[in-house]
Amino acid sequence: MKLEVAAKALKELGHPTRLAIFKRLVKAGPEGLAVGALQDELDIPNSTLSHHVASLVSADLLSQRREGRTLYCQPDYDHLQAVIDFLQDECCADQG
Repeated sequence: MKLEVAAKALKELGHPTRLAIFKRLVKAGPEGLAVGALQDELDIPNSTLSHHVASLVSADLLSQRREGRTLYCQPDYDHLQAVIDFLQDECCADQG
């Protein structure tokens, strides 16, 4: 993973509202959660939620799918794991 990609993901997760959104979606599991349910649970105005979700999608941390009229957000566990792996890649490399 490139430094810039990891930095973008960490930057987006560095915002308290986006972190709350992401943590809630991780808790929901791979199927994700309907945007309306997410909005109700976290008590975030629709336009604010849309802005934060778009930021997380642009960092490849979330994807979205539509089922009929319902829009779902799903965490991208592979990308999250890649960011974690990036942080741990050189763990203890300087120790003899």
